[in-house]
Amino acid sequence: MSKKAVVIGAGIGGMASAIRLAHLGFDTSVYESNTEPGGKVNSKHFGSYRFDMGPSVFTEPHLVDELLSINGGSSCDFEYQKLSISCNYFFEDGTKVALPHGPERVADVLHTELGEDKNKVLRFLNKLRRNYEAVYPVFISASLHRFTQWMNIGIFRAISRIPKYGLLRSMDAVNRAQFKNPKTAQIFNRFATYNGSNPYEAPGMLNIIAHLELNIGPYIPKGGMVSISNHLFEQAKSMGVKFYFKQSVNEILHNNKRIEGVRIANQKIDADLVISNMDVHNTYKKLLNGFDGPQKILSQEKSSSAIVFYWGIKKKFPGLDVHNIFFSNEYENEFQRMFKEHDLSADPTIYIHISSKVEKQDAPEYGENWFVMVNAPINKGQDWEIMRRQLRQNILLKLSRILKEDIESLIEIEEYTDPSRLEQMYSGMNGSIYGNSSNSTMSAFYRHPNFSSQIKGLYFSGVTVHPGGGIPLAINSAKIIEKCLKKDFNLV
Repeated sequence: MSKKAVVIGAGIGGMASAIRLAHLGFDTSVYESNTEPGGKVNSKHFGSYRFDMGPSVFTEPHLVDELLSINGGSSCDFEYQKLSISCNYFFEDGTKVALPHGPERVADVLHTELGEDKNKVLRFLNKLRRNYEAVYPVFISASLHRFTQWMNIGIFRAISRIPKYGLLRSMDAVNRAQFKNPKTAQIFNRFATYNGSNPYEAPGMLNIIAHLELNIGPYIPKGGMVSISNHLFEQAKSMGVKFYFKQSVNEILHNNKRIEGVRIANQKIDADLVISNMDVHNTYKKLLNGFDGPQKILSQEKSSSAIVFYWGIKKKFPGLDVHNIFFSNEYENEFQRMFKEHDLSADPTIYIHISSKVEKQDAPEYGENWFVMVNAPINKGQDWEIMRRQLRQNILLKLSRILKEDIESLIEIEEYTDPSRLEQMYSGMNGSIYGNSSNSTMSAFYRHPNFSSQIKGLYFSGVTVHPGGGIPLAINSAKIIEKCLKKDFNLV
């Protein structure tokens, strides 16, 4: 008889876990409190415009391909294309940098537009690649929290490169020392926001995030980011995974330090193992009665949240691409306000994602779908209505000034989300998107393990646990769990 597994949450990490469980032969059920799969990776139509509501940058598509072909099937139905421009960067003084991908092309553009030494850029990008390749097999696709992993020879190879990681200096310190133009340092600093962190405090090691976008390049799935969710959902169902929507787990049941199942309303669901894809802090707080969890990990500073406006714009902007950044003139102050004062800068950095540049059906022929995001503090009870209204005005003033258009007059459809809504919809601690921030030297070691050392049969997936935030790392969290399960359940 197959062992039973319950997955809490049908986000990317939860569905990736369910696929791997089914592949191992577990009778797997997924319980999701929302009405659809995907977690933050979902999509909505407002009028004639379609929007991806959450993550918008797609790297490492092979990780999705692997899940879609895990049972001998084909991932050919999941289509994506590489973007020629990784991101457009706009500065207040009128400078625009359309940054491609590929070391040579990136170095050429940074030399031409920002005066950087081409050879220095190439050496830096090569170092990021080598650091990433050293770290990936031992820290990103494997557990940091099992003794046997530390016996891996790759660990010693990765540790030998510590002086090259910039672990003891901030990203900003590393990048300012590397580049002569502050604008270049600002471009590299912004990759800290990919896991909700502050580049003026996060260790220089996080620069490896830039490797995926600048050395390799970003992709866009056909049908938008939600296509990732849809394909994983269909794959899981084809492997026998059962999904239950609008079903909130109220408690994880355990006895004598062993999993017994979960409780939904007054019903007990028996299980041999449980994987929580819910924010790990709230898993302990809301579902694990009698367990406080590892407080040193759970009490770490949380990552940023976001305010997003979804604007249907009734005009096309040829000067914009799929990914666009409008930088603050006071970048360091922006992070100070966000993390120390839990407030918004009056001059925010603005990110605009326009999927209709590639996916033409996402907007009317005359328009574009603008996903307009500003990194925001976590929810500490602020008056988000007032903050959002003021932010909207600041965004409109900035964009209208730089793009030389009255942007507000072009908005024909508008919706929004903010940290309070994110907290309600996805159960993230205080609306935090990625769990703990990486604003300390040892932050990688302060992410929760993918398993419980207190309760046998309890595991954790998703962006709030090891290895971290973003779609690729959420998928890798499931891969790490699979490795743990093979050992814990004596599976071949």
